[in-house]
Amino acid sequence: MKFSLILWGLSWLLKVTAWRHASFKARLKEKDLIAQIKIADDSRGRIFIFKDGKVTSKAGVHPEPDICLAFKSTEIAVELLMPPVDYQQQIDAQKEFNLTMTGDDADAYWFAQTIMLTQNIDWKFGIDLPDGSKRFTSNTNGGPVFVYVKDDKIIRITPIEFDDSDPGTWTIEARGKSFTPPRQSSLSPHGQNWKSMVYSPDRILTPLKRVDFDPNGERNIQNRGKSGYEPISWDEALDMVAGEIQRVKRDYGPGSMASSHGSHHTFGNVGYYLSANFRFMNLVGHTEIHHNPDSWEGWY
Repeated sequence: MKFSLILWGLSWLLKVTAWRHASFKARLKEKDLIAQIKIADDSRGRIFIFKDGKVTSKAGVHPEPDICLAFKSTEIAVELLMPPVDYQQQIDAQKEFNLTMTGDDADAYWFAQTIMLTQNIDWKFGIDLPDGSKRFTSNTNGGPVFVYVKDDKIIRITPIEFDDSDPGTWTIEARGKSFTPPRQSSLSPHGQNWKSMVYSPDRILTPLKRVDFDPNGERNIQNRGKSGYEPISWDEALDMVAGEIQRVKRDYGPGSMASSHGSHHTFGNVGYYLSANFRFMNLVGHTEIHHNPDSWEGWY
């Protein structure tokens, strides 16, 4: 009963959010699709139909939805969906296959983000300043920062300066003196240059391919590091990478690809070993290269 009520409430939440927010209403016009949320054994479910910017819903199980979010049991579904949502539980459920999503990746992502928007569309970010800019907080791999934005452009990045609304700073007393650090965060040099990196004319914004490399023809491997590069689309790049994975496994065996990673953050879900790296590489098959524990991971 709780599962059905939660999904019925979700259908109305989508409609009310579209009524209250023009941006959400516009988002509903982006896709026409049928989404299914159900119990894996088809005992219960609800259908969500997005068409021409409107959403309709009814109880039941659709024979051919575009995407389907399925829970292993009613108890698991209620535990994961009942507010307040525990996102760590949802992550664990996905890893344990207690929660699955099937269908086109783009449609599934759009549907998931649309549901998330009903929860956070009212959130406000940043502090308006007298000069017309807005100050945000962010974190780089060089330290936490204030980011000042005006007309959708970063105008400066600074270390975070704490004020009276922040907790007090620690103090050490020794030999009749008190020692307290400055009321600001520390920031490394490579963290200070993030504005320059964002707007650098040399920033690579699209995948690049060697001009004389044809994955289905002449590869011209003798020109590696010599010939130039040309931009290609993300779809072409993904097709090329997928094709090379298949070629290497076919020609050289299932363990022919080596996988390694740094001790610290590697950008992207697939490249980051605390994210999807291990799962992805285990799915495609690989030989793991153990890196030297030369940082914080040496503690465990």
